[in-house]
Amino acid sequence: MPAKNNPLKLNPLQLRTLALLQELARHPATSTRDPQSGEATITHLPHAHGDHVHVGELVISARDASGFTNPAVWAALERKGLVRGSFPHAAITLTAQGLVYDTGLGGIRADHSDH
Repeated sequence: MPAKNNPLKLNPLQLRTLALLQELARHPATSTRDPQSGEATITHLPHAHGDHVHVGELVISARDASGFTNPAVWAALERKGLVRGSFPHAAITLTAQGLVYDTGLGGIRADHSDH
């Protein structure tokens, strides 16, 4: 039997936020990795300017990144074991499960930055 898509039943905003965190975790400029635990701590959460947010080398609609400032999204991701931290007071760490969770959103609408 194939694996169930979205087994933790994340809503669309939670899925988008997790996908963007996974993207941030890929870049050493925005995260650090713990080789022992397999976790990644996000060292820099981007902030929207105008109608977009820079995530790594990508430009994402500010609307798609609105979960970065939504405490309910952080609480849900933490409750489901995908992140750890004390938002907004501490760094956010993606657990090993959070790093590999298939959000199904590999195709988030993004453009490469021109600035």
